[in-house]
This record gives sequence, structure tokens and C-alpha cells, in this order.
Amino acid sequence: MSELNSNPLLLSIPESIESDRLLIRAPKWGDGIQLNEAVIESSNELKPWMPWAQSIPTVEESEIVIRRARLRYLERTDLMLLLFLKETGQLIGSSGLHRIDWESRKFEIGYWGRSAFSGNGYITEAAEAITNFAVHDLNANRVEIRCDSRNQRSARVAERLGFTLEGILRSEKCAIDGSLRDTMIFAKVRGKEL
Repeated sequence: MSELNSNPLLLSIPESIESDRLLIRAPKWGDGIQLNEAVIESSNELKPWMPWAQSIPTVEESEIVIRRARLRYLERTDLMLLLFLKETGQLIGSSGLHRIDWESRKFEIGYWGRSAFSGNGYITEAAEAITNFAVHDLNANRVEIRCDSRNQRSARVAERLGFTLEGILRSEKCAIDGSLRDTMIFAKVRGKEL
């Protein structure tokens, strides 16, 4: 890695990527309204898995989420990405690269989909495009997907994309309901699956 690229702030990272049906892009100021609509619509499906979905946000709170995410994207500390249907421009979910380790080039993909659009393969399509983005644009050596072992829909995304289940961390985190949950760790690594 060259000296210029050794500092993540100096990396030239695209603001958006595309898949067949999706525009996948970094958050921009003003995206809070669409994010708010998607979260409210999907709150019942998100509550079992997402700590941030336990209460209904206001539009202002959603805009603050967007603005903070924008700053983290520019700082290269977290790369939140919004998922838009190319055909309509509707926000249909969010994903991104989180828990980034620039030294080892390790990234974790997180995702959630808007309820009205579930079952259409959009999250799988987005996660595949983001995996390719991590490998080709960010020189990833390792890409992970982690999920609660009870979240079978999330696990199936990783399985469909050919991620290897490396293990299950037993009683690793507190679930939303306060019980201890097991965490499944799926990964692709350079030289094997990447």
C-alpha cells in the first residue's frame, strides 16, 4: 500500500455504486425524510434485531442519523450506504461497511430492508454489490456478515452469497429482549472466496 493510501482519509472512495436494480450510495443531507418513512414502515420487522429501532424516530432524528453517517463516511470510520430502487428512486433499505479495520482491510456488512420490498432479493443484490465494492475499490482481505442466530433471513443472505459460516459465538450479546443471543459469523477472505 502506498504512503498516500495508508491513511483512510486520503482514500478516494466512490459516493455510489450500482447493481442491476439498485443505486447504492452514501447518505446525503436531506435523506432523513425517506429514511424516516422506511424505518417507520418497517419498525415491527426491525425491532427484534436492531437496537436503534426500539422507538419510532422523528424526521429530525432520522436526519441527524443521516448527517452523522455522512460525517463518518467522509472520515472513513463507517460507510453507511442507502439502497434506492433505480426505477422509482424509493429508499428500500440501508446497508454498508461497518467495524472497519483499515490495517487488515476487514469490513463487516450490515443490512436491513424496507418491509414493503422484502422477498424480492434486493438485500442479497445489495450485499453482493457491496462485497464487490469492498474487494475491488477498498482492497478488502476479509468481509464479514454477523447476525443473531435466530435471524434466519439474514443468515440466508450470507449463505446465498457463498459466505462461509466460520462459527457461532455462544451467548455473545444481549438480544433486544434482554436474553443472551448467539452470533453467527460468516466471512469471505481474499485468496479463498474473494
